[in-house]
Amino acid sequence: MSPSVPLQEMIRAIRSARTQCEERGVIQRECAAIRAQFRQADNGGRSHNLAKLLYVHMLGYPAHFGQMECVRMIASPRYSEKRVGYLGAMMLLDEKQDASLLITNSIKNDLAHSNQYVQSLALCTLACMGSAEMCRDLAPEIDRLLRASNSYIKKKAALCAVHIVRKVHELGELFAPAARSLLSEKNHGVLHGAVVLIIELCERNPETLERFRKTVPDLVQIMKGLVLSGYSPEHDVAGISDPFLQVRILRLLRILGRNNEGASDAMNDLLAQVATNTDSTKTVGNAVLYETVLTVLDIKSESGLRVLAVNILGRFLLNNDRNIRYIAMTSLQKIVGTDHNAVQRHRGTIVDCLKDQDASVKRRALELSLALVSASNIRSMMKELLLFLSSCPPELRAHAASGIFNAAERRVTPRRHTNVHVHLARAGGDVRDETVPNLIQLITNASELHCYTVHKLYRALLADISQQSLVQVACWCIGEYGDLLLRGDCQETEPVQVTEDDALDALETVLQSHMSSPATRGFALTATMKLSTRITDNVDRIRSIVSIYGSCIDVELQQRAVEYNALFKKYDHMRYAMKKSTCPTLQPSPAFGGTAPGPSVNTAGGDLLDLLGGLELTPLAPADPVPVYDKGGVTLTLSCEKQSDTGLTVTLTASNATDSDISSFTLQAAVPKVGLPLPPADASLLTMVVLNNPNKVNLKMRVRVSYTRLGSAFQDTVQIDSFPGLDAAGR
Repeated sequence: MSPSVPLQEMIRAIRSARTQCEERGVIQRECAAIRAQFRQADNGGRSHNLAKLLYVHMLGYPAHFGQMECVRMIASPRYSEKRVGYLGAMMLLDEKQDASLLITNSIKNDLAHSNQYVQSLALCTLACMGSAEMCRDLAPEIDRLLRASNSYIKKKAALCAVHIVRKVHELGELFAPAARSLLSEKNHGVLHGAVVLIIELCERNPETLERFRKTVPDLVQIMKGLVLSGYSPEHDVAGISDPFLQVRILRLLRILGRNNEGASDAMNDLLAQVATNTDSTKTVGNAVLYETVLTVLDIKSESGLRVLAVNILGRFLLNNDRNIRYIAMTSLQKIVGTDHNAVQRHRGTIVDCLKDQDASVKRRALELSLALVSASNIRSMMKELLLFLSSCPPELRAHAASGIFNAAERRVTPRRHTNVHVHLARAGGDVRDETVPNLIQLITNASELHCYTVHKLYRALLADISQQSLVQVACWCIGEYGDLLLRGDCQETEPVQVTEDDALDALETVLQSHMSSPATRGFALTATMKLSTRITDNVDRIRSIVSIYGSCIDVELQQRAVEYNALFKKYDHMRYAMKKSTCPTLQPSPAFGGTAPGPSVNTAGGDLLDLLGGLELTPLAPADPVPVYDKGGVTLTLSCEKQSDTGLTVTLTASNATDSDISSFTLQAAVPKVGLPLPPADASLLTMVVLNNPNKVNLKMRVRVSYTRLGSAFQDTVQIDSFPGLDAAGR
């Protein structure tokens, strides 16, 4: 291929290459020829060679060796060479390269050229790749061109000024007077450039924004002229007169009317006119209407106008174009808090969008539906949302369950709240971590629903044991309210006669199921143990079930079984202390002190306190506490008091210094080589531990702290090697 091959022939040769290697060979030969001709002093084909090099650059091959040729061609007096030179500068140069500074003087000279097309080339190049230094040097020239008589140049100069303002913010004041005068132009291109420039100036400087608020009447008149004008072939797009300019003006009006009563009042009539007269059957019209809606909702508009804007978005929801439906729901989501009643009118259409095939539309419809849940529509909305939860895509299920949970928590009665939670628990692994303890807390607080809930969950457990969250709550209820289940006289549900064997069969099925997680088995084992205090004929069966898990491979489950076996044997007289338990929540401490005591046996998480033996609880408060743990806003203090020569009372007190509640709070303490008696009473909160140290060994205590805050589980361990007021041997 000869060096003088035309551009078209080079393109044809590159495209006909059968392999990447062959293509690189063609380009390397052509680049070598171009480089050789660049070095010639008298080169008549300079623009031709640079054009070919730019095509090579577009293919992704190196073309940096043409940068200096661009600089030379920009300085050429020929328009044909100057045009290709400026194009090359925009493609091969940027503000980070030193070569860009070499064209500053050429651009300045061309800005003063008598030919408008040469001026245009310089303006386009400066707007494309002008550095901050170039912008400072050439800003006065741009301001001069903004006041020129040529509309073609003023349009280009306005867009160039936008780039300069973005690069050097303080130069905005230079262009403000000229930008104001451009609004009186009749040329749409100049008007468009002026509006874009004013938007940039107003967004950068609050003082400039205040000055340009005086232009609202002028902008309203320009916009009215566009809306009411007849057919103009020069500006018409699908029956809309210059929709690009209309959208820009509406955007500027939105900026000027935001947080300003006077400016908003001046544009209210215009916005109503645009909203009612714009054709919504075409995409172009929808673009103008959407910008109108955004402006109405962002300024201090009249209530009737806001309702009109919401109704336009409601019509968008019925559009066949998924993109239009998506932006409609995105906009409704932003205003549902301030215009709730207006959005509620379109609730049916929004709920229908939950069935949309597009995943993004479906997600937006879910978020908006959750925001629309209120006391008046809670029954119908929960029905729709729970129906959606049962069939929604896996990637949305966790989000849907979480949203339904929050909505139910705010709006519904305790009984309906319980029903919703049961449905959410059936979502299995898609529910939030705190759903189980929150449902347990809800059931605990609603004493009038204990009988109804335990019957409902027992039937749900018999129907399906695959959903772990549901099974955990059901096991807890059976253990806690098994006497109500066995009584069988619940008036709120169909009468079902449940025997002791039936209840134990259900729990044993959970314990033996391969689908049960270790945590679920822990719930079932604890519930089985609790039933030993509520039934009379099957205690030996419960003892047998518990003893099986004393050698379980799962350490947590084995620990529980060993402790429960100890209750059956040595401490059988204390077994009834388990009859009542609570799900503790550690509340934030007051501003000046105040602590919440340590936790009870945690039935929500199922953890019993492992103290290598047992606990002795006493209501007396310890003296002189010493901090032993402080992390994440949770603190533990410890104090000691000798009871006898070998007895020691250790008090652990927990406090919450954060602004949020802490739930499922659990302490597990281990004291090596020291025997600890089990609790003699049904005290629900651990505050003191009595240690028996007859051998007077060195005392050490390891405490594990676990809790849930804001949906996240935390666990930490602290070792206590010294006890206040005692020597190392505990004396």
